[in-house]
Order: sequence, then C-alpha cells, then structure tokens
Amino acid sequence: MSNDLEYVRLDKWLWSIRVFKTRADATDACRGSAIKVNGQAAKPASKIRLGDTLNIRKKGITLTFKVKGLIEKRVGAQKVNEYCIDQTSPAERILEQERQINAKLHKNHTLTGRPTKKNRRTLSRFKENNY
Repeated sequence: MSNDLEYVRLDKWLWSIRVFKTRADATDACRGSAIKVNGQAAKPASKIRLGDTLNIRKKGITLTFKVKGLIEKRVGAQKVNEYCIDQTSPAERILEQERQINAKLHKNHTLTGRPTKKNRRTLSRFKENNY
C-alpha cells in the first residue's frame, strides 16, 4: 500500500480497485449520481482519503466499500483487498447472484418473430400431451 498519497481522484481509485472496467465507466457513474462518498453525491474528480465510505449503485444493487489504502494504478484482483474493505450487505450479494442466475436462464429464451417449424411441432406436441 502506498501511504505517501494524501488523496486520490475518485474515478481513478474506482478503476484501480476494479469496481469499473474502464475509468470512463467510473466517470459516467459519478456523473449519473450512482456514487456517494460519506453519504454525499460525488463528482469524478472528488478527493477520497483513507477511511472514507463509498456507496456505489451498480446494476441494481448497492455496493459499500471503505477506503483502506490509496492507489492510482490498476492492480490485480488478488491485491484489491489491500486497498478496500467490502462492507456490502449479504442481502445485496444474494440479490446479485439471483440476477446472474436469471440472466443465464433467460439468455437463450428470447425468441423474436414467428416460431420455426421445429418450434411449432414441439409446441403442438406439448399441447397435445397436456403437460
């Protein structure tokens, strides 16, 4: 951990600890009021310090992180725990897992247009057998 930094830009820190894939995504999230630092809406250039609490609304859930270390360069996924403490509630994690499972289930079931001949045959067999 680098203790020589007094503060870091919010968008850089979020990108560095892999909350967002790109720094532009982190910037857009800040501009969209999806990120709060210590309970207040934050801009991309907001300065974060050690001990700050971040609430990040991403894909319908709210992630909560506490700043443990300051960093400006992107690190590997294994080193992320050195720079933040994940305080996200277990209920939010369960909700996230359920959404991932549902997304996998419904990925191939988005039919558009008319059914194919094979699909019509399958449907008629299903209706005839009264399942």
